[in-house]
Amino acid sequence: MTATKEKNLRVVPVHTRTVVVRGILLAVACVISYRLITHILPRLYSVSRDDDLLGGMWAVVATIFVFRYSDAEDIGAALSRMSSTLVSFVLCFVYLLFFPFHVWGMAALIGIGAIAVTLMGRPDDTITTSITTAVVMVVAAIDPHDAWQQPILRLIDTAVGVAVGVGAGWISRSRIHFRLKS
Repeated sequence: MTATKEKNLRVVPVHTRTVVVRGILLAVACVISYRLITHILPRLYSVSRDDDLLGGMWAVVATIFVFRYSDAEDIGAALSRMSSTLVSFVLCFVYLLFFPFHVWGMAALIGIGAIAVTLMGRPDDTITTSITTAVVMVVAAIDPHDAWQQPILRLIDTAVGVAVGVGAGWISRSRIHFRLKS
């Protein structure tokens, strides 16, 4: 066997182990995000068990969204996720303080959000802002009682998921990756 082939054979297991460890770490990070929102946050405040579960799912999505392969990607994804959620939060919160869910209201907020993030110089955040707005508004339609709370709760869920995802990404790059190289 040539030296090049032998060298490549040694690299593959390390890379494979890194990928497996990162996959396991992402899964564990998702469990942590989910548990924080579904078991710890409800001790402080809970709308309903269904809403707690939705919040857990929302935190998991945020964790997945920001778990990346470099610090710059993590920070960029975290900023994107949080800025998108903040724009959606403001729009949905103000709307739901005064109006109940209506499909045209949701459409208007999606359009306003798309325009806002683009004018803020973040056109790539249009998709995430729009998805966040759609979810918050539909959840407000499902449970219209105190619907104005939904943007606040989803902002908290997102912040927890982003923090866990960025932390897990940092751990995977700074701790696990270097140990596997040794």
